[in-house]
Amino acid sequence: MANYLKMPKLSDTMSEGKIAKWNISEGDEVEMGTEIAEIETDKATMAWESSVDGIVHKIYVPEGGAAVLGSPLVLILEEGEEPPADADNPAGPESAAAEAPAAEESDSSPAVESAPAPAATTKPAPPQKATNLAPGSSKYKASPLARKVASERGIDLSSVRGSGPGGRIVKGDLDYTHGGGGGTGGIGIGPSFPTRSDETVELSGMRKVIAQRLLESKTTIPHFYLNIEIDAEPLMKTRTQVNDASVAKGGPKFTVNDFVMRAVVLASQEVPEVNASFAGDSIYQYGSVNLSVAVAVEGGLVTPVIKDADQKSMAQLSSEIKELAGRARDRKLTPDEMQGGTITISNLGSYGIHSFDAIINPPQSAILSIGTISKQPVVNDNNQIVPGLRMWIGMSCDHRVIDGAVGAMYMAALKKYLETPILLIS
Repeated sequence: MANYLKMPKLSDTMSEGKIAKWNISEGDEVEMGTEIAEIETDKATMAWESSVDGIVHKIYVPEGGAAVLGSPLVLILEEGEEPPADADNPAGPESAAAEAPAAEESDSSPAVESAPAPAATTKPAPPQKATNLAPGSSKYKASPLARKVASERGIDLSSVRGSGPGGRIVKGDLDYTHGGGGGTGGIGIGPSFPTRSDETVELSGMRKVIAQRLLESKTTIPHFYLNIEIDAEPLMKTRTQVNDASVAKGGPKFTVNDFVMRAVVLASQEVPEVNASFAGDSIYQYGSVNLSVAVAVEGGLVTPVIKDADQKSMAQLSSEIKELAGRARDRKLTPDEMQGGTITISNLGSYGIHSFDAIINPPQSAILSIGTISKQPVVNDNNQIVPGLRMWIGMSCDHRVIDGAVGAMYMAALKKYLETPILLIS
C-alpha cells in the first residue's frame, strides 16, 4: 500500500515545518520507527520517525525546504509495489474550504457578502545606500586634498563614507581611517571591521512565533514592573562553600542561576497567587510550580520547562536545566519539554546586564529578570561606606492577576531566600 508521509504537527503553535536534514534517499529501505528526517519547527529541530515499513519511492521537499502541515513529504511503497498515478504530483493538504460542506442557499440562510481579497503585501524596499560615486562615473567624489592624502596613506576611497556635500569625501573623513597596503595613515588603535552591505534577513519559523507571541503579550497583557536589590554577599559565600564540598565529593559545581531557580520556586510556593494565569472570567492558580527558563539559541529564544520544580532539590534543578539547555541549543527538545510552564526566569547577568524588564510569557502571569552581581559601595550597620556585592532582580507582572501588594510580597520572599541562601540547600 502506498503511504504518503505528511508534515506532522510537532508543536502546539506549528503551522509549517522546514526539512533541516533527510536521513534517507530515494530507493532506501526503511522500517517503522526509523528516524528519516530532522524537521525544524517554530520552537526546535526534532527527529521525525517513519510510521511504516517500505521502500522510499519519492521525496517531495528538499533539505532546507518548508511545507505547511499536512503536505506530502515522502512516498513509501511496499517492496515490488507500483507507484500510484499521482505519485509525481500528489494532492496537497486539504484546505479549510474543502473540509467545510458547501453552503446551500435557503430561505433560512441569509446571503453573506464575500469579503474582499486581502491586498497583496510587498516587502519594504531596502533603504538606498549612500554613495560617494560621481553620477555616471566610476570615480569617487573627493576633494583634491582628500585624494592626495588617500594616495599618501594607501587608503581605498571606496571604503570611505564622505561627509561633504552630496557625499563628497573631504580630508576630515580620512583622519581616523586605517590605511591599506602598508600605508601610514591613521593612529591604528581602534577596531577595524570589514565593509558590510545591506541585506534582508528572512524570518525563521522560530523568529516569526517569537514576534507574534511577544506582540500579543505586550499589547494584550497589562504589564507592571517591580525591582529589588539583593545583598549577594551571603549568596556568593554560600555558593563557594557548597561548590567546595560538592567538588570534594566528585559532584558538580552550582551556578548563581541554580540558587535563583530554587529561590523562585520556594517564593512561588510561599506566595501562590503569583503562580497563576488569567482565564477570562477567573484566575487559574497552579498546584505545581513548572519553571520555565529562557535559553538563548541560534536565531532566537526557547523556554524549556522543569516540571514539578517544587518537588525537586537545587541539585536536581541544576542537573535538569543543564540537560535541557544543552538539548535546546542542539534543537533537540520535544514539544512537551517546552509546554506547561507556570512562571519564567530570564537571566542576563552573565552578559553583564545590570537590570532589565522582561516581557511576560503567556499564559503565565509573571517573569523574573535576573541581572548581574557587581561590586558596589554600600552603607553598613555602622553607617560606614564599604564595598559590597549587589544583584538587581526585576519582576514583570500581569495586573489582571497580580496586584502590586501581592507582587511586593513575592519579591520580599525572593529576597529573603536569596539573602539567606542556607534555606535553598536541600
